[in-house]
Amino acid sequence: MAIYVVSDIHGHARAFDRVLELAQPGSDDTVFVLGDMVDRGPDPLGVIDMVRALPNARALMGNHEEMLYETLGSDDERDKMVWHMNGGYTTCEQLEQLPRDRYVDIMDWVVSLPTFAVVEVSDRMPSAAPGDRRNYLFAHAGVDAPRLRASLDARGIPRGSGGGYAAATPDDLLAAMVEQDMSDLLWIRREFWSAPTGLVGTDGSGPVVVAGHTPSISMSRFASLMCGTGVDEDLRGVMVEVGCSRDTGGAADRVCIDCSAAAGHPSGRVGIMRLEDHRVWLADIEEGE
Repeated sequence: MAIYVVSDIHGHARAFDRVLELAQPGSDDTVFVLGDMVDRGPDPLGVIDMVRALPNARALMGNHEEMLYETLGSDDERDKMVWHMNGGYTTCEQLEQLPRDRYVDIMDWVVSLPTFAVVEVSDRMPSAAPGDRRNYLFAHAGVDAPRLRASLDARGIPRGSGGGYAAATPDDLLAAMVEQDMSDLLWIRREFWSAPTGLVGTDGSGPVVVAGHTPSISMSRFASLMCGTGVDEDLRGVMVEVGCSRDTGGAADRVCIDCSAAAGHPSGRVGIMRLEDHRVWLADIEEGE
């Protein structure tokens, strides 16, 4: 079983369908969708339907899902205006056309979305030894890394000789993630991307955080130690690893998987990564979709 991750599809159902066709996740594989399925693009509810139909899909909440349910639960017209300014008008129009039972079903699903997840995978990266495994933390926007380290320290998780938290189990990491602030998981940006997490040690081992929220085409404004520019030669969004340094044994401690679909054509893409070997598939957002 393989683990795939995708984020920030933003209503671009056609590009999402194409990237799934390229990656071909199997029925025994798990696809994690790290939020922001809705808004901006032309078919946000189509994206939700596709995610819910995927075998073994697990979706997390993004800040746009939060804006969706908070706005529709508010009587303040200013909240609706802010949501629409952030691309919510496409989602709102589709929701208004639904029969009530379908509307309630979707809203119940959105409200129940978790804000984080932890997985352990077989590490098939070139630097890994046979049998190596690595933990990954998923959140839409990122984590408050100092708070996360403090939570692990409070649980008595020992740091390895390289200074990282390779000894932390998935249960340890889940318990630490519970103590994160929801607003950070959904909205954090500069504080997360600009500084190492301190989770990966000098031997390259330790948990890696995977997040979206910050479009790769603008990552250079927020991140340090980027392993790439966030765009390809045609200035289209790509996934970008962050944090490779001597302190991490040359390994990335964060991965941005937001390939800038929110920007639409011509720079936006939907990308999906297989965690075991970090292989990436990308689908361009074509004009008019």
